[in-house]
Amino acid sequence: MASTESGNPIEPVYGPRDLTGWDPEVKLGEPGAYPYTRGIYPTMYTGKPWTMRQYAGFGTAAESNARYRRLIDAGGTGLSVAFDLPTQMGHDSDAPLAHGEVGKVGVAVDSLDDMRALFAGIPLDRVSTSMTINAPAALLLLLYQLVAEEQGIAGDRLTGTVQNDILKEYIARGTYIFPPGPSLRLTADTFRYCRAEIPRWNTISISGYHMAEAGASPAQEVAFTLADGIAYVRTALAAGMHVDEFAPRLSFFFVARTTLLEEVAKFRAARRIWARVMREEFGARDPKSQMLRFHTQTAGVQLTAQQPELNLVRVAVQALAAVLGGTQSLHTNSFDEAIALPTEKAARLALRTQQVLAHETDVPHTADPFAGSYAVERMTDGVEEAALALMRRVEDLGGAVAAIEAGFQKAEIERNAYRIARETDAGGRVVVGVNRFALDEEEPYEPLRVDPAIEERQREALARLRAERDGAAVAAALGALRRAAEGADNVLYPMKEALRARATVGEVCTTLRGVWGAYEPVGSTW
Repeated sequence: MASTESGNPIEPVYGPRDLTGWDPEVKLGEPGAYPYTRGIYPTMYTGKPWTMRQYAGFGTAAESNARYRRLIDAGGTGLSVAFDLPTQMGHDSDAPLAHGEVGKVGVAVDSLDDMRALFAGIPLDRVSTSMTINAPAALLLLLYQLVAEEQGIAGDRLTGTVQNDILKEYIARGTYIFPPGPSLRLTADTFRYCRAEIPRWNTISISGYHMAEAGASPAQEVAFTLADGIAYVRTALAAGMHVDEFAPRLSFFFVARTTLLEEVAKFRAARRIWARVMREEFGARDPKSQMLRFHTQTAGVQLTAQQPELNLVRVAVQALAAVLGGTQSLHTNSFDEAIALPTEKAARLALRTQQVLAHETDVPHTADPFAGSYAVERMTDGVEEAALALMRRVEDLGGAVAAIEAGFQKAEIERNAYRIARETDAGGRVVVGVNRFALDEEEPYEPLRVDPAIEERQREALARLRAERDGAAVAAALGALRRAAEGADNVLYPMKEALRARATVGEVCTTLRGVWGAYEPVGSTW
């Protein structure tokens, strides 16, 4: 018998017997109404489609800026910024640890100068920008705000999302800087700062995507992501905020796999669980606090370097799952990403995939098309039941942070990844072009390559910046930041002044490391 990615059996036929005890008034409801199983808006895409947000960034800020402009010209309605690994880890491009990684998996941003170049000629009050950045998320958001101010745009006109989800870094991804305690403080400071200064900004995108890429099942993805969300809510409440002050700006980030039916069920189950947690556990009364709003990215881990054109089909199916599941925004991966950074043609084809779904199919013309499907409703219940069981285990360990420190989530994900790998190696789980229908010889493909001279150009730019700027002003601003970090003041205000004075990302992060320390991972007790 076939089984879902979460390990539940898939019945050959579903019918009313599979929904015994199922009350549609309680579990299903209407689109736009609690518990939001059928979507968070009454009309969903019938008025306008989801935001088509293409993820891009490579090499220098100027090169990425050119790609952004072309994506906007091609019909993209939102930007999503990929940063290189040194930026994600809080290191400047001239740091020894950055050598060989500058501009490789995203754009290098060392200072306000780079952020200016990244968004040159792009009116920031007319685009919605998502930034995939976590440990130094506050810095990159402040740099973005400073560029907007230079364009004459006030903070209350900016829209977008900063990922800012540090807990999943300890679970699945590893681009952390500080220990969990100070990291959560920085998250809470960002919540408070944005409520006052950038009120329309989504202050966090709580991510299951990276857990899924590490091997999490759909049920694990939902459970561990929502458990992290609960930890962020508790952090904000402990900092003195009221739940309805910040919860409407929380957002989530999930993967969409090729297993279309379970993915649709996953999104519906996640909305239902979150609505109940927010209302019943945290007493949220604003409906926007109860709504699980999420961005989706198609599954990079399912793309193959073998017969890469097949990835166009996979991405189309994955995108359809996200749309049928009710996503608010979507990034479609390029077919060549398993080989290298996507070429411009591949990125355009990825965007066109979304446009075909939005304009050539009838899927957007009705909300939650699978509502009442015996199969999808049973799978929705199954994902919900499995996710809630895992969430209870996290709570029994003392919550998400304590479970992370015990290595629980990481161990569970690794076990599932091993199970899937064994099934694939044995041929029970088919990957077309890899373990079945393979070619004797692959056709040649010329990938996009990043110019290795980028690192030297970034180093030269940093040398010029340090020579030109007011060194005393930078030192004074970093001193103010250090004192705020040592105390209880919101660190984003002195951080912004340091960045305005042209302190670098690495200098700001080094100042905070000097106060808060750096995180050292521990082995799992599981």
